[in-house]
Amino acid sequence: MPHIKVTPISKETLEARAKKEPVPIEFVAHAINYDEILLGINYQDERFLLLYRYSQTEAMLKFEKITRPLKLSLLKEAIDLVAKVLEFEILSSNILSTRRKPPLFASEYYKKIEDFIDVEFDFDSVAIEVGFGSGRHILYQANANPKTLYIGIEIHTPSAGQLLKQIEIQNLKNIWVVNYDARLFLEMLPSNTVKQIFVHFPVPWDKKPSRRVIGVDFVNEAMRVLKVGGTLELRTDSDKYYMYALEVFSSLKKAKIGIQKNHALPIISKYEARWQRQSKDIYDVTLVCDELSPVDEKNYNFSFGKIRYNDDIEKILPKETKVCDGYFVHFERIYRISQSEIFIKCSLGNFSRPEHKYLFLGDEESFYYPSNPIASRANYQAHQQIKEILDGKCHSCR
Repeated sequence: MPHIKVTPISKETLEARAKKEPVPIEFVAHAINYDEILLGINYQDERFLLLYRYSQTEAMLKFEKITRPLKLSLLKEAIDLVAKVLEFEILSSNILSTRRKPPLFASEYYKKIEDFIDVEFDFDSVAIEVGFGSGRHILYQANANPKTLYIGIEIHTPSAGQLLKQIEIQNLKNIWVVNYDARLFLEMLPSNTVKQIFVHFPVPWDKKPSRRVIGVDFVNEAMRVLKVGGTLELRTDSDKYYMYALEVFSSLKKAKIGIQKNHALPIISKYEARWQRQSKDIYDVTLVCDELSPVDEKNYNFSFGKIRYNDDIEKILPKETKVCDGYFVHFERIYRISQSEIFIKCSLGNFSRPEHKYLFLGDEESFYYPSNPIASRANYQAHQQIKEILDGKCHSCR
């Protein structure tokens, strides 16, 4: 990912230069007890953070992964611009020092997670592909079914960018791209709205099964968002994942399951083609939704009310992870912006689907940065726990 190595400058010098020319730097936050600084960036209508890490001999300006924008070109431009604003002496760089026109992105088809709050779909039907990789399958489906909206979920940023380019090249109007964790994304969708969910060749994670996309919580959410007759379709070359998925699907109180082995699809990925050449078995496991789900009302409020910064905040934040029934809260690092403003890096929610956020606390307002957590039950419970901790009224968890 883009970064530059520079001759280190003092924190005081950095802050003075940032204040002298405050575009695109909105704020500077110094880590407490760590040699790093967060730079709040506002560039081309995107708000995100850059991370400045330093030692006595070398420093680095790089992206911050929690808030990283999708467009790599935008990130490179922002790093380049900030380096000029801060008058860094560059030692090495993996970005171009000259500006180039950003690559063409079909930006109207790139959707942020916030776009799905109270979303309405202007299509006959909706389908989802989790982890679309090169995009061959979702592009084929979108071309074949123009009245169906296909939502592609992909955490690999370059793959998301490549699909956006293909959407523009092929002049498609029925694909949305979401660069997010699918396990969290499903909780944003209304009940009984989706006809198909494709999970093709997910990473097996044999050594870390908790990281698998397929799991009890994911399957329950899939059954909630699927219409009656809708399907969750897993395709895998992994014997272990196949058996694991069968176990998860069968754990449901009621399940209608279909199985196929070495069934040919009209379009396949390069990955699948490689396994076919090696005569490796490929399994399809389909779970059919045959019950209407109740409407899921999500009236979750992630505001902090009257909670503001106070001098005791740093003392009352627990150093250990607070684990409660169905959710957790962990405070990782504190950054100071001013005498009455701090940033807190935290993770929260469900252990199998953790969310990572920054929390701003000031004397006038408090909020999550860059946006609120996903409106899930676990996240809301964790938010209530955070409020109690900040207010000095934390109940004990294990």
